[in-house]
Amino acid sequence: MVSLRIHLPGQWLELVHGDGRVTRYAVSTAANGPGEEEGSGCTPRGRHYVRARVGAGRPPGTVFVGRRPTGEIFSPELAHAHPERDWILTRILWLCGREPGRNRLGKVDSFWRYIYIHGTPDGEPMGEPRSHGCIRMRNADVLELFDQVPPGTAVDITG
Repeated sequence: MVSLRIHLPGQWLELVHGDGRVTRYAVSTAANGPGEEEGSGCTPRGRHYVRARVGAGRPPGTVFVGRRPTGEIFSPELAHAHPERDWILTRILWLCGREPGRNRLGKVDSFWRYIYIHGTPDGEPMGEPRSHGCIRMRNADVLELFDQVPPGTAVDITG
């Protein structure tokens, strides 16, 4: 059994194993800071769980739009051709809140805000808030994490 802890001020995610081992990854959360409101561009806090996993078996760098692979593999040339895209790459862990009124239901629902843990271009900085609300990770890191995190995994976002 595993769980995830995401610390917004520190910009890290920890994979906590049942035996107490911890693996820490640098992440990038919302440039707008923490917050739960729909349309805020903020990263929601509180208790969540992994509701869905997307991208198993796809090659690293797979581009997703609306949780569907586009058939593209990320490259600098593709980035240059589409500078407006917020790249969601490689794997997606789609989060759902557990706390009604805080991060579940109504205008604060993390699932319907499409809050993910996902891969991002390797040239994007980690350890500083730059996302639109999601938790961005290096592609190699999200690949490693994805294989260890089943649906239902508890996720606690603090800060």
